Formats: sequence, C-alpha cells, structure tokens
Amino acid sequence: MTEALALDWTDIRRDCRLLAAKLGGRGPFAGIVAVTRGGLVPAALLAQDLDIRVIETVCVASYDERLRGTVEILKGLPGDGEGWLVVDDLADSGATARAVRALLPKAHLAALYAKPDGLADLDTFVRTIAQHVWIVFPWEAGE
Repeated sequence: MTEALALDWTDIRRDCRLLAAKLGGRGPFAGIVAVTRGGLVPAALLAQDLDIRVIETVCVASYDERLRGTVEILKGLPGDGEGWLVVDDLADSGATARAVRALLPKAHLAALYAKPDGLADLDTFVRTIAQHVWIVFPWEAGE
C-alpha cells in the first residue's frame, strides 16, 4: 500500500536550512553538485545557506518501475569528487546515490530525505521517510 506525502515550499525551505546546519562543520566545500533533476532546488537553497557559488550538475536518468534501480549517468564530472557536496532531494532505493558514489567516490553525499533502502548510500540527510510513502515535491505538484 502506497501512501502520499505532499510537501510544500515551507517544508523544503525548513529542511534545507536543517541540512545546511548539519553540513556547516563538514566543509569547506569546493562546490555543490546537484543531482538532476530532484537535487536542483535543494542545491540552490543550500548554495545560498552555505554561501557556495560554484554549482555543477550530475545528470542521471532512472527508469520506470519495471527497470527500477537502473540508472544511467547522462552527464558526469571529472575527478573523484574530493571536496564536493553532492545534493539530491531523496534517496529512495539508493540506486542513484550508488551510481553517483561510484562516479564521485570522495564526495560528500547529502539528501533532504532518505528511505530505509537509501540510507546506507548517504553521508548526511535530514529526515527518514517510510519506504512505502510516495513524496510529492512542490515542483512536481502539477504532475
């Protein structure tokens, strides 16, 4: 049984500030790497909160339920990620985080939310969400 949790902009802003507070002592970071597309908004807010001006992206595509866990890196970054903060909105199955960790093994991986299957793949997160809960982010509300 799937349950939905609709988040609003106030929730996102609050949780980005909480994540920034958790990350404050971990830097300084060379920059932020947003995992597209979900990590774009949190990365922008964290860049403001942490006073980071360099933002890169790692572009990934994950596929439908039939191929869940299959992740393709569409755009990566050179290097091993040392000094970089990688940001995503959610670690659900952990597949995206594992793919990004393989690409940038020395980066610090953070997400606003983590489900039990994705917890092991993160260094920092704000809140755990039950695996069966479907999160509806405010930037997805029209879908």
